[in-house]
Amino acid sequence: MSHLNEKQLQELKEQLEKEAGELEAQLANVSKTADFGNDTETDFSQEADEAEEFSSQLGMQETFKERLQDIEAALEKISKGEYGKCEKCGKDISLELLKVNPESRLCKECKSEN
Repeated sequence: MSHLNEKQLQELKEQLEKEAGELEAQLANVSKTADFGNDTETDFSQEADEAEEFSSQLGMQETFKERLQDIEAALEKISKGEYGKCEKCGKDISLELLKVNPESRLCKECKSEN
């Protein structure tokens, strides 16, 4: 049983769902890959800049995907009644930490150990 009341759980769930929607929009935006290699004139410095931008976008895309997976895992835990427990020590994750980072998997003590 969760140490959070229904109102707190609902607020955190709404926050997670909002963040998931924002991440999905950002992911869709980043997924529009750079249009390099299609120039009629070959400008190698421009090609290099576009390749670097593409690489940066791939990194951001991976970060967004990982965060989205964490959010989806947190939403799954809410539906199973397992939300708010540290995956390492099993203690309750504080409401203060969950408000800042609702997809948190670890309590403050376990996070500081890493």
